[in-house]
Amino acid sequence: MDSFNDFNNPQVSALPKHLRQYIVDQHYEHYTPIDQAVWRYVMRQNYSYLKDVAYYPYIPGLEKAGLTIEHIPHLQEMNDALGKIDWGAVTVDGFIPPAAFMEYQAYRVLVIAADIRQLKHIEYTPAPDIIHESAGHAPIIADSDYHRYLSYFGSIGAKAMFSAQDYELYEAIRALSILKEMPDADPAEIKKAEDQVAYCQQNMGEPSEMALLSRLHWWTVEYGLIGTLENPKIYGAGLLSSIGESATCMKPDVKKLWYTSEAVNYPYDITRPQQQLFVTPTFQNLVDVLEQFADKMAFRIGGAYGLQKAIESNNTCTVVYSSGLQVSGTLTNFLKDDKGQPAFINLQGPAALAYSGKQLDGHGKDYHTDGYSSPVGKLNGVSTPLEYLYIKEGELMALHFESGISVMGRVIGVIRENNRNLLISFTDCTVLNRKGTHLFEPAWGVYDMAVGESIVSVYSGAADKNTFEETGYRPRISTYHPIHSEKTRQLHRLYQRVRRCREENFGHERLAYTWEQLKLQHRDDWLCPLEILEILSAKNIEPELVKEITAYLADKAQKQPELKKLIGDGFYLIKHPVEQTAV
Repeated sequence: MDSFNDFNNPQVSALPKHLRQYIVDQHYEHYTPIDQAVWRYVMRQNYSYLKDVAYYPYIPGLEKAGLTIEHIPHLQEMNDALGKIDWGAVTVDGFIPPAAFMEYQAYRVLVIAADIRQLKHIEYTPAPDIIHESAGHAPIIADSDYHRYLSYFGSIGAKAMFSAQDYELYEAIRALSILKEMPDADPAEIKKAEDQVAYCQQNMGEPSEMALLSRLHWWTVEYGLIGTLENPKIYGAGLLSSIGESATCMKPDVKKLWYTSEAVNYPYDITRPQQQLFVTPTFQNLVDVLEQFADKMAFRIGGAYGLQKAIESNNTCTVVYSSGLQVSGTLTNFLKDDKGQPAFINLQGPAALAYSGKQLDGHGKDYHTDGYSSPVGKLNGVSTPLEYLYIKEGELMALHFESGISVMGRVIGVIRENNRNLLISFTDCTVLNRKGTHLFEPAWGVYDMAVGESIVSVYSGAADKNTFEETGYRPRISTYHPIHSEKTRQLHRLYQRVRRCREENFGHERLAYTWEQLKLQHRDDWLCPLEILEILSAKNIEPELVKEITAYLADKAQKQPELKKLIGDGFYLIKHPVEQTAV
């Protein structure tokens, strides 16, 4: 991005540059009058229905998130409101990579897809949209226990190991979601995209940490229920933003299970309603289950287990020595000692060294361009860890590790932090394994040896992302933005006319003409006639016109089963209008 608008929100302002690259402008002027009507319809339905089945903070949470029934939220409005609870919001282009999504959560920033679902997908869309992200995620963030869980989940998810298969599945899901939102998508192309998603899901191999964490995220943040099995309430954003599934999910044929660590064994399918949902008694239980899973992750276990996970990932990872030194790059192999503990690590390609998330001066990718290797472990016959020994520059040293690794050379520099040696640099250095094979030779230059008795953590990504990851992973395809025909623009004008009539309380006499235009030119449309009917019924005017439109919509609902519930719910809200001031 050439410029960065932080909306005067501290959380957004704190985003590192590798996350800022996913941000796109909201372009509020691109939302059409139909888009605004879709937002209003969904929000009115949500308010009417969710006040009874949503977890209690949802309705007051709308206001705390800067949302209203009447119009798609401006990002500035949301940031002004969310800033009061130490959160922020940015708009992005559809699905972003899972690791980046998790990091945004860790920074307490909501990621909101800038686009909005089409009218034909008003009940549910597999693509992320502003209804799902803002009306789904934002209101529940007002609950302090929940938003602590959300940001904590993000901080753990950001360290999760991922695989090449994870990215293939991500790309397949993104491509399918974009295709399904296209107005004239070829059914054969949709089927092909669905088959690709299915293929990726069936050929994931052993699920990565990220894949398993994504399941926990799905069954809580997206599709979670809270309370009891007999009377649960909705808190998951996927349900809160789906006026179809938020109702059907409460039916007995959707199995309700207690949320435990077993949920990680349940894959999910974004393209269809869920067959079972998980109920947590409290938000603290979400944290407890997450802790159980995190205890099995490489970033907490470290050692040979963590290093092996890094090799399987074949992506940038960070290896943390007991001294605190962080080594970032692509790990290709490591040696073990007789006890199965790490003895020597080897990274290929650019590598960087850091401490407390900050790159060490002179030890970035531009210096360690061709990889990095170093021993790890205890010195033979020395009880004091090497990280605490006094090392004098200029002296010749011969370090013999219990593993059989030997390092011999002249010390030319030592980097220390917090009274610990992090890095010892040698010239004229030779590194040998227990068989006498050279792992480093003097002719290769300066040898920068990491210091530490053990590997305490291994996690995905670089320690200092701002210096290591100039650009993160970018999706292969962008979301689709339609070019509207003149006929569609005419329909937009009719929607806008109805909206002005409602908001400004004038021009009611033109509603009959608008209705005639809809009948003549736009007989497929049902939402604009419903909005006209709403105004006429509220004003108690034009009784014959009310009868005509009512009959027209009732006939459409009968002939088009996919519209029956939508139109029926619209009729219900005309008779039972929601209170605008309550949001």
